[in-house]
Amino acid sequence: MDGITVQILGDHGPFSRTGKSVGYKLCLGSSTLLLDCGAPLFQQIGGHGLQEIEGLILTHCHDDHKRWFTDLALFYRYAPDIRRKLRLLTTEAVYHNLKAASMPILGTGLSDDATTVTDVAFEDFIDYRIIGPKARYGIVTREEDSGKYALEVVDREGNVLPPEAAKVIIHPATKKTRMLFKDPDCGEWIEPEHFYPFSGAHFYEEDRNIYACAGYAIEALTAPVWHGISCTGVKISNGAETLIFSSDTVHDKRLWKRLCSERRPQQLRMSKGEFESAAVIYGDINDYIERIWSEERYAEAVTAFANAAVIHDISAGSNVVHTGYQNLGNTTLHKEQTLLAHCPDRFTSEWPLCHTGKSYRIVKGRFREVVGDRRHLLDADLYHKKNGRFFVGYRNDEGNYAVFREKGLLKLSPEHENHGGRLLYRVDLYEDMAGGYFPVFNEPDVSYFERDDGRVELLRFNDRGSTGKIVEDQREYLEKPWEGNMD
Repeated sequence: MDGITVQILGDHGPFSRTGKSVGYKLCLGSSTLLLDCGAPLFQQIGGHGLQEIEGLILTHCHDDHKRWFTDLALFYRYAPDIRRKLRLLTTEAVYHNLKAASMPILGTGLSDDATTVTDVAFEDFIDYRIIGPKARYGIVTREEDSGKYALEVVDREGNVLPPEAAKVIIHPATKKTRMLFKDPDCGEWIEPEHFYPFSGAHFYEEDRNIYACAGYAIEALTAPVWHGISCTGVKISNGAETLIFSSDTVHDKRLWKRLCSERRPQQLRMSKGEFESAAVIYGDINDYIERIWSEERYAEAVTAFANAAVIHDISAGSNVVHTGYQNLGNTTLHKEQTLLAHCPDRFTSEWPLCHTGKSYRIVKGRFREVVGDRRHLLDADLYHKKNGRFFVGYRNDEGNYAVFREKGLLKLSPEHENHGGRLLYRVDLYEDMAGGYFPVFNEPDVSYFERDDGRVELLRFNDRGSTGKIVEDQREYLEKPWEGNMD
């Protein structure tokens, strides 16, 4: 089947009590891929299902996005009915971080007869397909004649860049090495991985290494992705439909403009001459960076999500590495084309929220939820998660739940419950059971139960046990009129 379909394997927050983290299964025509692997894949897909996966796209190396990576690599190499490498699609920088994080687990094993401890190369596990351009320059370690080692910035041919063009900065506490680079256009010292978008020709090669899959192009997207560690967004397109995963990022146009417009004075711990001639410096790179983003990166960031359906990670409050819900008005995202993910266990939103186990199809730039043979618009006025359960709300002046705003966040309260904040409106609340909507009652000892036959039963508990009644899905009656072809 043509088209882009996304199954949500996990969309829980980074410190979720329910613990399913983040992961997606992508159906692109006849091909199936995973994007991130923080969700419990073996439980949800199973070994036989994982055999059908063409590859894994990885956005970054935080464990809530890559938790099952080493298990997947081991499974593909050692499972008796597979015995092939795991195909990995990611950027050069993320690949190097992933390799460093994984080799203590993957790099040592036993021989086939279990008599010898053997060393295993990362490449024996991974079929790596780069997405995004390669960097023109990198930091290498070279052994000198005296037996000592030197750090240098070199190009792809191994030529050393002079200290007036690039330097190695070593943090004295972490010993981490980062590159300081002088931008030829503005003449300022910058950190190239963050300063340039992937189109930045001063630091990146021209080839964007777009991966072709069943008529779809899979492309790394860096300009709007701002998370601290090496991280990439992912753009998937077939010319007619485009889906973008922004991954963990701070999406705030005001912040982005500040990053590209503010010039930062250097805090030199040496004379200007000593700084200019030094190839290696021990210190904090932020003392030497004069600008964080280029104007080119900002221009690409603010246009990156145009005409695309977007799955964007969200947070509550003032999380410094994610987009805060209260700041969505400062983004370039459009509510009609955006699905919010990776939110806390309890969260209320007027923007559509995805939920573990659901599938969505991209149709005319918007998300449709796939429920059986039907595709539903996401047209509720409110979406609410609580303790692994999922709810939707539709406005009703006589509704039994009130919606409040407090410090930029939405709060949902039953009618009988007092709540701080400003009252916005009331809603009728429905619990989502397998894509069906069922009224929520403000009564104790009442709950819904999904049966093996797919029908939903309303259970009422009492001292003698419980009574049950089959109830009908209200979603079709609640849906708002929509003009146009759903296909």
